Amino acid sequence: MKKSGILNPNIIAIVAALGHTDSIVIADAGLPVPKDIPCIDISLIREIPSFLQTLQAVSGELVIESCIVAEELPIKNPGVWMAAQSVIKEFHCEKIPHEVFKKKTQEAKAVIRTGETSSYANIILIAGVNF
Repeated sequence: MKKSGILNPNIIAIVAALGHTDSIVIADAGLPVPKDIPCIDISLIREIPSFLQTLQAVSGELVIESCIVAEELPIKNPGVWMAAQSVIKEFHCEKIPHEVFKKKTQEAKAVIRTGETSSYANIILIAGVNF
């Protein structure tokens, strides 16, 4: 049994399997998941776990090179955006229209669905390398 960090075996497995430039999505409860992309649904009830809790946990396990968010996030959900920036501050985060963001999720290795119910609380994390 792991001592600390993420305990969910599905999340640990997908993080361990990612290669450089592969991506995973941390999604709110409403983001549509492409049918051929594995969904690790960790939602329990509204807001548990939250988008931010999940982002913090995953960023502690994954080498992140960059990220992508919907350009609507900073405008429509500034509180979540400001909190997310405290986690992702050290790497580049591209902003694209939400409709384009949803199409881009089709390239992900997996989607982690949270209990988040606030608007546009989604992020695509691009894996980096630790050397």
